[in-house]
Amino acid sequence: MTDTEYMRLALQLAKKGCGWTNPNPMVGAVIVKDGKMIGQGYHQKYGGLHAERNALANCETSPAGATMYVTLEPCCHTGKTPPCTDAILESGIRRVVTGSCDPNPLVGGKGIELLRSSGIEVTKGILKDECDALNQSFFHYIQNKTPYVIMKYAMTLDGKIATRTGKSQWITGEAARHRVHEDRHRYSAIMTGVGTVLADDPLLTCRLENSRNPLRIICDTHLKTPLSAKLVATSGMTATLLATADTDHDKHRPYLEAGCNILVLPEKEGHIDLSCLIKALGERKIDSVLLEGGGTLNWSALQCGIVNKVQTYIAPKLFGGSGKTPVMGLGADSPDNAFHLSKPVISWLEEDLLLESEVIRCSQES
Repeated sequence: MTDTEYMRLALQLAKKGCGWTNPNPMVGAVIVKDGKMIGQGYHQKYGGLHAERNALANCETSPAGATMYVTLEPCCHTGKTPPCTDAILESGIRRVVTGSCDPNPLVGGKGIELLRSSGIEVTKGILKDECDALNQSFFHYIQNKTPYVIMKYAMTLDGKIATRTGKSQWITGEAARHRVHEDRHRYSAIMTGVGTVLADDPLLTCRLENSRNPLRIICDTHLKTPLSAKLVATSGMTATLLATADTDHDKHRPYLEAGCNILVLPEKEGHIDLSCLIKALGERKIDSVLLEGGGTLNWSALQCGIVNKVQTYIAPKLFGGSGKTPVMGLGADSPDNAFHLSKPVISWLEEDLLLESEVIRCSQES
């Protein structure tokens, strides 16, 4: 097998850590000796052993003289675990093949330099694009100290997210909804506005087997979320954060007693300052946010520049009439002032279509 083929195996291993390693990256490692794979491993959960150490621990025979394939440059600093470069040097590995370079500007390249200076042959950049894409959220978070924000919505072919009566369940089919739950497992938090809570009373959990629930964030400037809302009622079981500008501690008390956390933020133009919210989430080690809001919150998020990616699910249906649209607010005053997106990546999910585009010139980017 070639370097590329072994790296592809390492990528498949890395994906097993999806949803469990945040805010750490997903990483996979394969060890090959005399043309035979003798060890493999991946970063299984945040705070646990890194992929390199797991692969070495799983070796069937001595790794001395072997080649290690790892999707991300081995770390050379002490965090929750010791440096992986130490373990590689102690193992007798002769060659290391990497995919992504470490995105941390304070660390990037030093792991490779250390290995090379110690006499280990290093080949880098194998399947780099695929390895980079796997950890898009991590790369953004480690470089900007703020979460990567994905604005997601489902709409009909005529651009409606609800009928004229406000009904929206269900616009898309089962395959598209399954993909949404996969993303709820993958990303650290899910965010919505109080308007969506009042209209739909959502639960915002992940309904897949062997999955985790994201932190649920409600943008509620004046603290109007009903205490009877599902998000409040289940906050003792699934972490829930109310982001508000309301400073009335007596008003906070019943939410806190129910199990919610409250984050008080400054107000900006009648709403909580979303830029301050994103910074605060980064400080709490939230590396990614799935924004499942209504048109008003979506507009505000775009306007303040916190959205990095847009996911548009399109169903082959037409609602017509005066139904709501995905992005509302004041709107652009001319086509030249529109929010520009990159060429979309297109996926078919049975009868539905998913378009994924990066937001150009997001103000979060450093």
